[in-house]
Amino acid sequence: MAIQQGIIKFVTTTDYFHLFIFFTIIYVLNFYYKYFTRPNPLPGPLPLPIIGNYHNLGSDVRQFYIQCQPKYGGISEAMLGHRYIVLSHPNYIDKVLDRKVFHAKLPYSQGLDEMGMYGHGIVFNDDYESWRSNSKFFTDAFLPQRYMDNVVKSTIKLYEELSGYWQSLGNQNTSNYGNDNWTYETDLAKWFHRYTNDIISIVITGERTYSIASYYNTQSRIKSEYSDALVEDGDKFVKSIIQYIECITFFSFFGPFIRHYIPMVKDKNESYLKNLDSEMRVDMLTSLITANTNAKDSNDEALKLIADEEIRGNILDAFLGGTDTTANLFCFITYFICKNPDVKQKMLSEIDLILPKTSDISNNDLQKLKYCEAIIKEAYRMVPVAPFAFRTITEDCEIAGYKWTRGTNFLINYLAIHGHPEFWPDPEVFNPDRFYNKDQDDKSLGDKFAFMMFGGGRRICPGRKLAMTELLLSMVLVFKNYNIELVDMNEPLKILTLATTNCQELKVKISPRA
Repeated sequence: MAIQQGIIKFVTTTDYFHLFIFFTIIYVLNFYYKYFTRPNPLPGPLPLPIIGNYHNLGSDVRQFYIQCQPKYGGISEAMLGHRYIVLSHPNYIDKVLDRKVFHAKLPYSQGLDEMGMYGHGIVFNDDYESWRSNSKFFTDAFLPQRYMDNVVKSTIKLYEELSGYWQSLGNQNTSNYGNDNWTYETDLAKWFHRYTNDIISIVITGERTYSIASYYNTQSRIKSEYSDALVEDGDKFVKSIIQYIECITFFSFFGPFIRHYIPMVKDKNESYLKNLDSEMRVDMLTSLITANTNAKDSNDEALKLIADEEIRGNILDAFLGGTDTTANLFCFITYFICKNPDVKQKMLSEIDLILPKTSDISNNDLQKLKYCEAIIKEAYRMVPVAPFAFRTITEDCEIAGYKWTRGTNFLINYLAIHGHPEFWPDPEVFNPDRFYNKDQDDKSLGDKFAFMMFGGGRRICPGRKLAMTELLLSMVLVFKNYNIELVDMNEPLKILTLATTNCQELKVKISPRA
């Protein structure tokens, strides 16, 4: 004991400092030894110990990925928690999106597991049987014609409420109350995030969140007809979903050490965890609980696999995939339409010709709006809401001339692919004619992997039909009945790219269309 105490007294603070420096040097040397001896070394920014290439992302993740192709070529790499092979050329992604192979979405993420998202639902589920049953549930739900017709009717009813709020606010700002000679300036992004939240809640669960009523109450001197309790619950739910989306990137890429021990990051981590502890409203689980109960008596083995713990994952996937992405894309569509008067006029001519009345719209009618569909695709090409996709290959394969072992992580860089000059002439120009009356296999659209609005392979978005219906219907209802103009035509699109590309603000002037 005396000897141990003597040794402790002999070790000074300076000695501890020297030990720290020694082990730091060993760690750094080991880090770069592994980096410079890695298999298939590719061009890319030099990573730093612990943080990898996070410092290269900066405040604008979008610019980093756009510059990958011109700076490093069609295939590069980045260290983002794990080593990712960045594919920025359409010719390199066919095997990663092979429909015959089920590739994992991401390498195991302790953060997503802590969130309760990893291994459940669809998006972050890498268990094939579980994913298959959940995917089948969503796909089968969105296919029947009667379901899509009900989606159209529900959306029209919700739009009429939204339109009523705009008219009320417009009239509150004019001295001639009750006429149609008003103009209302607002942030369209805030309205549509709540509008799509209400829509997805209705079509998935049969209940709504009263999100647009909640936002109306914050803008108006006259309150909505709904009770304060309903409106407040809806507002809390929307804010919770928004924060949930924000923390996906945070929990996906930051390891437990950084999240739990780095002071500023630790505070953010605790804030997100507190939000995750809040329970979703029980009535929103009704449809999936019913589906689960019915599945137990079904002969379909895939449906039988929908277990109780999958319900929360499916609900979250529906809200995350159907709320934020649709709202952001509609804002981008609106921005480009307002910036291009010729496109706007051509769109209105098609809508007025095919749908002279909005009182009796069917899903079949919407599918005739080919120019409107072209606008949606071109807006997505310009600003992909899902800027990149991750895949972890589950078998050895050759990609871009290199042999990769199973477990290698890939990042499909849609930001670079959708603007690749080899496949898209004048890629910075908004031109819906690229897609107008042309099939996806048309050679004038370039390689089939040059445009992937809903991803590809087995993990292609199961809600793509619903998303297109909602976007087309929203374009018809809004632009047929209202003049929408940008408050400032010279102001650039305000976006923030993290896991998705979000419209932070879209200031517009709304007035009734004659």
